[in-house]
Amino acid sequence: MLAAQSLPLAAFTGPRVCSALDLCKAMLAGTSWAGSYDASGLDRTLCHDAERGLLEVQAGVSWRALDAFTDGTFPGGTVGESIAANAAGPDGRPMVAHLHSMTLVTADGELRRVNRGQAPELFRLAVGGFGAFGPFYSVTLDLGSLSRAAGNASAPVCLELPPVEAPGSLFCIEVLVPPQAADAFIDRARAALDERRCALTRLEVRRSLPEDETFLRWARREFAALRIEYCARSTIGACAAAAQLRRHLIDLALGAGGGIAPAHLPYASRAQAAACFPMLGAFLAEKRRCDPAERLLGAWYRSVRDLWRREACEVRWSRG
Repeated sequence: MLAAQSLPLAAFTGPRVCSALDLCKAMLAGTSWAGSYDASGLDRTLCHDAERGLLEVQAGVSWRALDAFTDGTFPGGTVGESIAANAAGPDGRPMVAHLHSMTLVTADGELRRVNRGQAPELFRLAVGGFGAFGPFYSVTLDLGSLSRAAGNASAPVCLELPPVEAPGSLFCIEVLVPPQAADAFIDRARAALDERRCALTRLEVRRSLPEDETFLRWARREFAALRIEYCARSTIGACAAAAQLRRHLIDLALGAGGGIAPAHLPYASRAQAAACFPMLGAFLAEKRRCDPAERLLGAWYRSVRDLWRREACEVRWSRG
């Protein structure tokens, strides 16, 4: 599946959360979301409705713990992380396809159950919203949908690469391109890496399928999702060039008719973010409406908010 990654979160500095009441108290205490509590205690199965084919689990449950229902095809992370990123499952469908409902705690400390019929707008914003509209307490999964995903699972294709003896500083970007443009994009990406003397350490290609249910939807058509990992020498100049290379790779993806996964928005320029996600401004406006005091401040949201506030400035060169 697409990695449910954003910028690293701060180390946990608050109490361990094990219940919905704990989670509500954390919000009412006025602490921001990122790093304010330890959610590893949210790791229990709450309800298995075999008749309806539904399974409710706390958001911190790992996919590994659900191997009996998924045949081990959902390889890593927690259920809550996957829903927060709307990550693609083993068959390429984003996680919203497997979601029946969820409960989350909003900025005012209220525990709310949302689904497609109950608070549908909050449902659309929260799935794939990286926690900007509140941390998840529990997630109710459609077992039939998970079973179909497991049955139609397709393994990622990884390019065979020689090992890098001195990896130096590591960098990563995940881009989306139309399947028919993938080969040409890979050729251009490798040429760009060679030009900047960056060594390609991993190239993984997965299938991603479209959805139209979430607000910040990245899968608007079928894409090939390419995860590119590369390294550069650990010098200031080399690292700066390698970071700029990320944006060049995003430009190449846009030129091919694709874009990036929202987890990697913090690496984009404002213009690239607007091109990939024309609804991003409206998404951030909804965040301000729902949480005007910005009590929920995850690392991803802070980075994207600050990115969107940047304004282009004229660059002038003068001779000293």
